[in-house]
Formats: sequence, structure tokens, C-alpha cells
Amino acid sequence: MSNVELTNMCMIYDRTNNRVLVQERVKSWKGIAFPGGHVEDGESIVESTIREIKEETGLTISELEPCGIIYRFNDQTGDKYFVFNYRTETFSGELLEETDEGRVFWINREELLELKLSDGFKERLPMFFDRKFSEGFGTWNEHNISELKFR
Repeated sequence: MSNVELTNMCMIYDRTNNRVLVQERVKSWKGIAFPGGHVEDGESIVESTIREIKEETGLTISELEPCGIIYRFNDQTGDKYFVFNYRTETFSGELLEETDEGRVFWINREELLELKLSDGFKERLPMFFDRKFSEGFGTWNEHNISELKFR
């Protein structure tokens, strides 16, 4: 029997200062990425994103705009892994400096690419910034992980 894992990620954009909130992830998918996490049983995808952002950053977000889905399929086990991606410019609260997931901080949008990004995160940025793609798809197994194909 195959497993399905649902996760989320959200780009919080401060247009006034042209900066985005990033997380230096230390548990899984190590490196710099946007904050997010897992969808819990009985929870909607949007609710899970709002909860995860609150837990990982201290901020309350709203007016989430969907900006694409990442879907990875394990071609040996049949397992499926989804990331529902959002962006928002509507946030309030006091930013936490760090959680057990990693340090969170604002960075100028143009400086983002200079950081040590999580593997494959750079390729996902057009979904968030340019509204260029609606889906990224790839396969993986214990021996190989394919590049995502974006559409």
C-alpha cells in the first residue's frame, strides 16, 4: 500500500521593503527555503499553511494565493508527496527568531539567490515570484531523484 504525504509552503512577501521571509531549515530539506510543513488529518490545506506559518514564524497570515503544486511520485513504492505552495502579503504579529525547525529572517528578494538554498528550491522560485508554473512533477526512489518538470 502506498503512502500520500501532504505538505505546504508559503512565501510571505513584504512589498514595501522588497523582502521575503525565509527559514534556514535544520531538520529536513536543509538549507534556505520558505516556511511550511505538514497537513494534519482533518485539516484543510489552507488552514494547515496558516497554522504552520504561525508555529514556525510567529506570524499570522491571511489572503493566501495559491501559486502551484509540487508532486513527487516514488516509482518503486507508489508513494506520493505533494507540496501546496502559497504566497501572501498579508501578515501580522511578532517574528520569532528561531524555532526547532530553524532560524527565520527577512531577506531582500534580490539577495535570496546568494544564500545556500535547499536542494531544488531555486527551480521552484518562478512559481512564487513570476506565477510562471502551476505544477512541478518528478519521480524518486531509493537510488535516484529526478529533476522537477514544470508546467
